[in-house]
Amino acid sequence: MSLDLARRPAHRSRPSVSLPPPGPRRRGRPNVPAGVAATVWLLIVAVPVYFVVVTGFRTPDQYIGQGPLDLPTSPTLSNFTSLWDLGFTSYLTNSLIVAFGTVTLVLAVALPAAYAIVRNPNRTVRSMFNVFLLGLAVPAQAVIVPIYLIITRLQMYDTLLAIVLPTAAFSLPIAIVVLTSTLRDIPNELYEAMTVDGATAGRIFGRLVLPLARPGLVSVGIFVGLGAWNGFLFPLVLTQSDEQRVLPLGLWNFQSQYGTNVPGLMAAVVLSALPVLALYLFGRRHLLSGLAAGFGK
Repeated sequence: MSLDLARRPAHRSRPSVSLPPPGPRRRGRPNVPAGVAATVWLLIVAVPVYFVVVTGFRTPDQYIGQGPLDLPTSPTLSNFTSLWDLGFTSYLTNSLIVAFGTVTLVLAVALPAAYAIVRNPNRTVRSMFNVFLLGLAVPAQAVIVPIYLIITRLQMYDTLLAIVLPTAAFSLPIAIVVLTSTLRDIPNELYEAMTVDGATAGRIFGRLVLPLARPGLVSVGIFVGLGAWNGFLFPLVLTQSDEQRVLPLGLWNFQSQYGTNVPGLMAAVVLSALPVLALYLFGRRHLLSGLAAGFGK
């Protein structure tokens, strides 16, 4: 018993460490230049939005007599109600059809193309990818005459399909670039694991690629949808009748030979911006993550 006690090392008391008393955390110095720059940028963005919204509730006489930033003395909804008599519902429906058709066509082509580029790194696929990259350098204004000739020979002039097809074609390069970078972030081990389990290429595409590519798909869909919604060149050149007009062309109805109905025009701008705002609020989280994945490499 005594030998065990002799061999056992003596217990050494650890020195007590005194912690400083809790106190208020020190805050970093405020970044004054960044705050000033943010305030200036907020004013630059907010003032035009305020002008557009406020002007939509004015009458033409109030728009001329009051200042541009003054609140309307007697707000009116006549500008918004008069839009329905000018065919605003038809323009809105056509814009929705064009935007939805363009997004659907681009996603249906871009995602399989991006999947083929990522999973088949041979020379032929690389050459096709370089061809898509060259499409980013070709502006629509440079080829509008050949597009007009092709559309007229296909007897699609003055139809909504004549707007959807060229808009989707010019949206494909950027969509393929973003989706290719998104699919490259998927680890190869996941593909190999599903291949070992006996999954076919179609099952891998549906069970693995589609769920993991959702942020990229949402970001591409929003970007392409905004481009189709705000498109002006193709509707101007490839359509003619009032039944096929979209919102950017419909805003011309507020312009006449002797003046422009600015309050009515601003009311139409407000209503045409609401679907875009709702789309952004719906997919803003996926938009940021998809853009970060698409341009991170």
